[in-house]
Amino acid sequence: MRFVRTMSPCLTLFKWVASRQFPCGPPGALTRVPAESILTGMADEAAPHTADISQLQSDGAQPEPSGIVRSVTSFLAFLGEIAVLTMQTFREILRGGVSVPDVIGQMASIGFDSIVIVLTITTATGAVFAFYTANLAMQIGFTSFVGGTVAYALLNELGPLLGGVALAARVGAAIAAEIGSMVVTEQVDALRAMAVSPVRYLVAPRVLATVVMLPLLIILGDASGLLGSFLFATLKGIPGAEFWISVHTYATTSNFFSGLTKAVVFGFLIGIVACHQGLKTTGGATGVGRSTTSSVVLCVVLIFISDVFLAQMLTGAAAHR
Repeated sequence: MRFVRTMSPCLTLFKWVASRQFPCGPPGALTRVPAESILTGMADEAAPHTADISQLQSDGAQPEPSGIVRSVTSFLAFLGEIAVLTMQTFREILRGGVSVPDVIGQMASIGFDSIVIVLTITTATGAVFAFYTANLAMQIGFTSFVGGTVAYALLNELGPLLGGVALAARVGAAIAAEIGSMVVTEQVDALRAMAVSPVRYLVAPRVLATVVMLPLLIILGDASGLLGSFLFATLKGIPGAEFWISVHTYATTSNFFSGLTKAVVFGFLIGIVACHQGLKTTGGATGVGRSTTSSVVLCVVLIFISDVFLAQMLTGAAAHR
């Protein structure tokens, strides 16, 4: 291809000169040919060769992948990167190279700063859920099931799900923004230059902190949700003693531990996805904003998707006991 492109102008010139009929003058006189006619003839002769080269190039061009193919490829690449980062994180944790003060500092930042948000969300949700349940119970006469219904829903589903979403919105965004800022200011490159693993120094402490602190926050959220539901149920006319007897009858310890299992999984997803989005940041301050947004969106979506499978597995495991 390169040889054809290089030699075609020379061959065109030789062919044109050989086929041209030049007028003859007196002996010894020079015949002058206008430059415009030379250039025009060369352009006419070179046009078929240019078309042939363009045709060869167009025939060898690869078609652009469709939007669906690009989406599937990006999703598979994301899963692969998450899997690699997960293995690296577990390797650093099992090696014992994670700094305990760093983990404690992250636990304090993640847990203490999120208590008010989690308690507010779970209390309000428990109160509203009890309000509607008690209202329906008073109409059709199953007041003895109100406490057990609310407790069953809070322990199994509402507590861990709402706590996970709240932690993803606050902590997931904070982790992605912090690590993303370090990436765009080349602090992560400086860690690598000093032979310090970013996974050991940045990722592992944050993942451990989210895994440990989210179940503790869920315990507080379950308690506050039950308290809010009790207050609103009694306001609707449900006897307080009947409410707690129903909770004790229909809510079991397996429901409580089922919710804690979900909290552990949700905490791990929040930590690993937020760290991954932070490490993938590019494009300066604008890239940090994109990483923060994508971190929250991915964490929330993955929490809901994993909740579907966890609910099936944990319910089936409890039924076989």
